[in-house]
Amino acid sequence: MEDVLEVYKLSYNEKRPVVCLDETCRQLIEETQVPRPVQPGQPALHDYEYVRNGVANLFMIFEPLAQRRQVTVTERRTQKDFAYCLRDIAETQYPDAEKIVLVMDNLNTHSPASLYVAFEPQTARRLAERFEIHYTPKHGSWLNMAEMEIGIMNRQCLKQRIPTIEKMACEVQSWVTQRNTDKTTVRWQFTTADARIKLQHLYPRI
Repeated sequence: MEDVLEVYKLSYNEKRPVVCLDETCRQLIEETQVPRPVQPGQPALHDYEYVRNGVANLFMIFEPLAQRRQVTVTERRTQKDFAYCLRDIAETQYPDAEKIVLVMDNLNTHSPASLYVAFEPQTARRLAERFEIHYTPKHGSWLNMAEMEIGIMNRQCLKQRIPTIEKMACEVQSWVTQRNTDKTTVRWQFTTADARIKLQHLYPRI
């Protein structure tokens, strides 16, 4: 926990960006009846029946100090999908960074080992060396600011029936563009000193 909190104290450095990574999944829901749109004095109405079209996975890549985020929508949540996400961060989003300081949880796929499942060893090693990884502790995913962004995305963008992965990617990209344009971010306040007082029960007794 303290390791992540110390990372959040770092100042902005474009050569060593602090990036938070998390993922979530959402059902793809298709209407069986045409919804009734909002009318004066009446809310929109949706039929209680719907069709499940599978599940989409969403990777949230959030750099709070730069006030920007990117979301990648995939069909699955596998080691290869995670590896491709890391490659995108390293080669497309931060190609000039000397080291990418990455905060994420301990999900079973969230490991540099996933790179070796997707790429040749020399490529996997090259990509792994681009990252300095800091894991949130077990039951401590609340320390990941990307999880906060996911919560906002769920409320503002995904609280609707979305039938296809293409439609979901379109809706999410519109939300991302607006959030980035508005330069919204998370102002982290919780410090190591706070943790040693408020979460004293988590520390071992000496």
